[in-house]
Amino acid sequence: MGQPVAILIAVDTGKGALSCTESLQELAELATTAGIEVRACIRQQRELPHPSLYLGSGKVDEVLDQMSGVDIVIADDELRPRQQKALQERLKCKILDRTSLILDIFAQRAQTHEAKIQVELAQLTYLSTRLTRLWTHLSRLGGGVGTRGPGETQLEVDKRLVRARIKTLNGQLAGVRKNRETHRQSRSQRPHVVGAIIGYTNAGKSTVFNKITNSSVMQEDALFATLDPTTRQLILPDSPPVLVTDTVGFIQKLPTLLIDAFYATLESVYEADFFIHVVDVSSPHWLVHIQTTQSVVQANGHPVFYVFNKSDQLDQPPVDMPYTPKRVMSAHSAADIDRLKADLTVFVSQFEHIIVVSVPHTRSDIRNLLYKHGRVIADVTRETHSDITVSIQPTLGEKIKGQLR
Repeated sequence: MGQPVAILIAVDTGKGALSCTESLQELAELATTAGIEVRACIRQQRELPHPSLYLGSGKVDEVLDQMSGVDIVIADDELRPRQQKALQERLKCKILDRTSLILDIFAQRAQTHEAKIQVELAQLTYLSTRLTRLWTHLSRLGGGVGTRGPGETQLEVDKRLVRARIKTLNGQLAGVRKNRETHRQSRSQRPHVVGAIIGYTNAGKSTVFNKITNSSVMQEDALFATLDPTTRQLILPDSPPVLVTDTVGFIQKLPTLLIDAFYATLESVYEADFFIHVVDVSSPHWLVHIQTTQSVVQANGHPVFYVFNKSDQLDQPPVDMPYTPKRVMSAHSAADIDRLKADLTVFVSQFEHIIVVSVPHTRSDIRNLLYKHGRVIADVTRETHSDITVSIQPTLGEKIKGQLR
């Protein structure tokens, strides 16, 4: 079977962070990532989408005239169930919207059991409001002979099965969160500062992550190449080791239900001590990309280091870049990676402060940790303990002191 062919449609309201043209370009990238060939893009200027057809009736006829050889029509916004149904009846083809397209990409990319649970939950949550007589015989969920209650229609059976599956998945996700909490508590006992790499999808986060941690996380020039968080140790010159987590990228109009489903994964972001925000500076929309990421990840006072990546694709980087601290660079340049590591050494060490820790003579493990991860200024021996004065990162110092309690 050949590659499916699609027409993209959009309503241009003149609002939004991206122009309609830019948003359609991004939708085309999403379609390509999903393995769909884009045949044409059709847009209409309207104050609001048509309540039942999304586009006006005349514009829908224009789409219909170009349907020869087309398998799918994809809307650049999330369609209401009635809009999706009306377009499907009018155009006699499969209708997707931006949300369902992103869900499809996530389904293709999900590798771990956790990611697959989260994607299926998001898909079923989306589907639950769109069940019609066209959606029948959900055999994968256990529908069919023996599952129908007294007086139930097939539609009612389908809805019941979807609700039951959503309940099961929520239960499984609760287990995932419990396991993550256990791992998080275990990790909090280890004397490491934790950072998270965040940014817009396809900004080069995984490439930066691999280069600075000497890892081999999957990286490719595609949207949402990374779904599952990966944590590795970052060794910086003249600095204690830091743990860094690579995370899923963000995008304009990222479905809320997907953010909710991936909360367990995003917890790794929210638990970080600092953020490394990777930005594709070669994109004309890099500022919008920063704002989109910030709208999902609330920094809440966390220190942020900005990496303006892919500078090798520009003749001249933007002059007005009011984000500091930062490094304008290419992740494919070894010299730039070395400079970034030097920057991160300063970035992390600037949060050091001086503390005095009273270490019992029986706790040589704590003494060793202070000497290993801090700069000891004084070590005074007392009768039952030693008072060790050390310059150390606050988070790290608190974690080590916490082991004395």
